[in-house]
Amino acid sequence: MTEYAKFAVSMPARVAEGARRAVRQGRAPSLSAYIANAVEAKVAHDELASLLTEMLAETGGPMTGAERRAADRALGVAKSTRRRRR
Repeated sequence: MTEYAKFAVSMPARVAEGARRAVRQGRAPSLSAYIANAVEAKVAHDELASLLTEMLAETGGPMTGAERRAADRALGVAKSTRRRRR
């Protein structure tokens, strides 16, 4: 059985309304479920980002520009969708 913790959170009104709208439209059974799903996705993203950082550190550091371009090609990522570093 899953154990739950209760929190009180504050967020911008437009974000809260978007979550309420998702519940009204049936995209989530409740506001709590919607927010829990969003937080769970963020936690997974953060854990993957940490894992990638760790893996890069173990294998020689950040990707070079050429490695990044090769990865983008392999993943089918268009240049216009990636943020450029300045």
